Amino acid sequence: MSIYDFSASTLRGKEESMEQYKGNVLLVVNTASKCGFTPQFKGLQETYDKFKDRGFTVLGFPSNQFAGQEPGDSDDIAEFCQINYGVTFPMFEKIDVKGDDAHPLFKYLTNEAPGLLGSKSIKWNFTKFLVDRDGKVVKRYAPQTTPEQIEADIAKLI
Repeated sequence: MSIYDFSASTLRGKEESMEQYKGNVLLVVNTASKCGFTPQFKGLQETYDKFKDRGFTVLGFPSNQFAGQEPGDSDDIAEFCQINYGVTFPMFEKIDVKGDDAHPLFKYLTNEAPGLLGSKSIKWNFTKFLVDRDGKVVKRYAPQTTPEQIEADIAKLI
């Protein structure tokens, strides 16, 4: 099994298979527009711009499961990300990233890369998962780990 076995709907409502990213290094992030870590959108976009021509993509998955910090609908989220941070990397519809109703992709990611003390649950917004070109989860990063701090790991996989 790999990340390519899953699909998700974009902010525009189009179902996309993760297989379309086959051969790319991916950084999968659960995002929120009203979080203390929201300014990481700037770093995510800069990291995406830096490596996108070398086979790298950021995939953003908004979630409202942490203190209601992603209250908007898909249009609100798209507008916020574009206007405030110039986001051009793929963003998907708001999903659950933890619990019984967690999106299957996030159940897979958390199973493949448990967090601190083996926890499979996502604790907060902006948890990040680095995925290699074969669709295998390489590493999980805490919300406070900035995109810039991950760039060396990305560079090794590209």
